[in-house]
Amino acid sequence: MNQSHLTIAELFEGISLAAPLTAELATRVSTGVHFDSRRIQPGFLFFAFSGANVDGRTFAAKAIESGAVAIVSELPPLPGLEPGLESVWIQVTNARKALALIGRRIHQDLTTNKLALFGVTGTNGKTTTAYILAAILKAAGFNTGLFGTIEYRIGDRTLNSVNTTPESIELYDHFEELLEGADQDSPGQNSAVAMEVSSHALALGRVWGMHFVAAIWTNLTRDHLDFHGDMDHYFAAKCELFEGQQATPPAVAAINFDDAYGRRVPVHPASKLWSFALNPNSPPTTVRAINIRSGFDGVSFDLVTPLGTQEIHSRMLGDVNVSNILAAASATLGHGIPLEAVRQGILNCHSVPGRFERVDSGQPFLTIVDYSHTDDAIRNAIRVARALKPSRVITLFGCGGDRDRAKRPLMGAAAAEASDYVVLTSDNPRTEDPISIMNDALVGLRRFDTPHTIEPDREKAIHKAIALARPGDILILAGKGHEDYQIVGKTKFPFDDRVVARRALAALGYEKEIPA
Repeated sequence: MNQSHLTIAELFEGISLAAPLTAELATRVSTGVHFDSRRIQPGFLFFAFSGANVDGRTFAAKAIESGAVAIVSELPPLPGLEPGLESVWIQVTNARKALALIGRRIHQDLTTNKLALFGVTGTNGKTTTAYILAAILKAAGFNTGLFGTIEYRIGDRTLNSVNTTPESIELYDHFEELLEGADQDSPGQNSAVAMEVSSHALALGRVWGMHFVAAIWTNLTRDHLDFHGDMDHYFAAKCELFEGQQATPPAVAAINFDDAYGRRVPVHPASKLWSFALNPNSPPTTVRAINIRSGFDGVSFDLVTPLGTQEIHSRMLGDVNVSNILAAASATLGHGIPLEAVRQGILNCHSVPGRFERVDSGQPFLTIVDYSHTDDAIRNAIRVARALKPSRVITLFGCGGDRDRAKRPLMGAAAAEASDYVVLTSDNPRTEDPISIMNDALVGLRRFDTPHTIEPDREKAIHKAIALARPGDILILAGKGHEDYQIVGKTKFPFDDRVVARRALAALGYEKEIPA
């Protein structure tokens, strides 16, 4: 838990305020900070964020009752709340940036002094790259943390992921826990974190003021435009990781030169560029893969680097994962990690939950669960499947509700153009009508003559897709990946594509347990 014994004036030094601190507030001592009123302790500052669904200001009085010494918000107190709140109200220009800077101050700038922080951003590949990164760091002897879409790992402890990138003060608390868990028998052991850095986190300021030793760019394709508005703003948000948000820019910028947006990323003069690419027609790069061999047992290739060439083996499938491996290798080699540790870490990273993950019950066709929820991701997943030379590719997909509608026909077109058969179903419909969502996707799907089935019930759809598969086929269950729920309305129901697929396979007589 974050602990402070600084005055409010000391904590807010250099932070933009909407109004000056009163003399009485300025001299109060804060013992900690949080944005969750349930976690407020005596002496804390309560940050009242105003979100789309919840206004934190409604919990201000509860926070004061719990012992908060002041409320911090971008907005003034809500009218009609308990009198007296105005006297303990601190209005700031940007609450999340303020929280991040105060967190940095409380934790004594640990991302500069004590912890090597590796950040991964991009539309696709962030999760897999972060897992490979963590495996390399561990192989190199680091006390390692991992934060991303699937889970948070703090040394040997695993937590469920709430946000791809947690709020700043939560990150600092997790970082402190990681440092405390370092091997006491190895006093020289360094600590490092592999972290997915989402565009939301960058735009909102969740990692504001944190120093990254390396920043990785995987790619940029259409996604999250319901939040960013357009591709220019989406791109600009991602680029902030490479600029250093009120922190020293990353020492290493590992950038995918196969990606047109990647070639446009403004690399800071203080950063050393470690570029990588698969396409031989891409510009010259620092790191490349040659002699790529891909099969049902994984991929192998020769990793060509300024430090020498190293043969690489991975159990992960497809050349898309070669690109993710190159991303992680570029960042870690740029940081000074030896080639042998990079090789061993890649070998140790067998698979990533929900990322081209096979469900194997002894059936004569390959069943894959993949978190492909954009048109580009669907196209990539099918391309990986095609490279394995199946008889047919069957793709099941759906589109999320309450999200960017414009990408739905693009997803339908991507699935239909590259598949032999498509099963259109629901993803997380949320508060939208599933049929309406599917109709949006059908606009793109029907641009092609690909045979298809429409089934809004995702469980029934998976059963139908598995019943369609024949020996030698590859079936891709796209969209939900690692998720173990489905959101209908505003309720989360238990639902896991992998579990449902095993049930469907068992119904056909395939029940053999195959080790991962």
